[in-house]
Amino acid sequence: MRKIALYLLLVAGASACDQSPTGTIRLQGTISGLGNDTIYLYGADHMRDHIDTLLVRRNTIDAVLSVDTLLPAYLLFSDGTQCPIILNKTGNLKLKGSAAELPYLQITGNQPNNELTAFRQSLQGLAEPSEKKLQERAEAFVNTHPASLASLYLLDNYFVQKPFADIAHIRTLIDRMSGELKDRPYLVSLLKRIQEEERSQKGRMLPLFKLRNPEGKELTRNNFNEQYLLIHFWASWDTLRTDTTLQYYRRLYRKEKKNKQFALLGISLDTNKKAWEDAIQKDSLQWEQVCDFTGWNSDLAQQLAIRTLPYNLLVSPSGRIEERQLDQQAIHTQLKEIEKQETERLKREKERKHANKNIRSRRTRN
Repeated sequence: MRKIALYLLLVAGASACDQSPTGTIRLQGTISGLGNDTIYLYGADHMRDHIDTLLVRRNTIDAVLSVDTLLPAYLLFSDGTQCPIILNKTGNLKLKGSAAELPYLQITGNQPNNELTAFRQSLQGLAEPSEKKLQERAEAFVNTHPASLASLYLLDNYFVQKPFADIAHIRTLIDRMSGELKDRPYLVSLLKRIQEEERSQKGRMLPLFKLRNPEGKELTRNNFNEQYLLIHFWASWDTLRTDTTLQYYRRLYRKEKKNKQFALLGISLDTNKKAWEDAIQKDSLQWEQVCDFTGWNSDLAQQLAIRTLPYNLLVSPSGRIEERQLDQQAIHTQLKEIEKQETERLKREKERKHANKNIRSRRTRN
């Protein structure tokens, strides 16, 4: 769920002025080491559908913003750093920090920003904290601030935007939030996507599909009967598609291509046939590859609520989803389990045949 991001509709810019008329707030402060720069402010959901351009001169910012209601937003710095800020139609905001430590920028002036600043400062003293420790801190904050907009940012940053997001845990955190927060556009959208993903959780049946390979042959789930099927969703245009990942899948295919209990299938979300075919050739993707050239509008991708690439899932011989988003170690573990199950099956079959042979032998003697 690493790209289930806040819905951003970035349309137009706004300018700052010297005085603060009704319906506006003032954002002032100093960021040492920033010099002369430009910061962009954009809304975290469609309740703020434009970009503000904030000018920094000699480390100082002094801008006036039009604000209609309480809403989350982001400050985007020229080095790519994004810092959350919560706007309200009442109360001016103060900035303080260093260009060398933008993630720990102090923003004060209203309760949600004060809370978020206090949370960031609590992390500053941690020496290279683990992801687990950060999540524990974020969860503790959400539990004690169920009505704070700051909790939405922590939920998204520390739980939703993770490669292997724990859907059940995210839902638990949302359940602890107040009803007012649950009406925010971000949570409404997130809950809808969670419901979609729950329909493709472990134990659910893989939706039926009919997709063609480069030779034009139509493939379905039935082509892989009696096999565990690892489906790898990808696209030639995916910027996260690394050589390391592709090398792993090539090694996996070479090792397991004679395994009658396991198969590998690539499903592309490409929209351009030539780009797809060129990528298959260039990257030596020798296992079965299929595509319908509808991109994110692919029926299967939508039914499985796939929102990010690369993506994979393991399907049992009966067509049930066993696991989703497996890393290399998880795939290795699953293959060991498949091998163990097959060994036990062959052992039971051998014992059954031996027992049947003994029964026939006794009947013959009688």
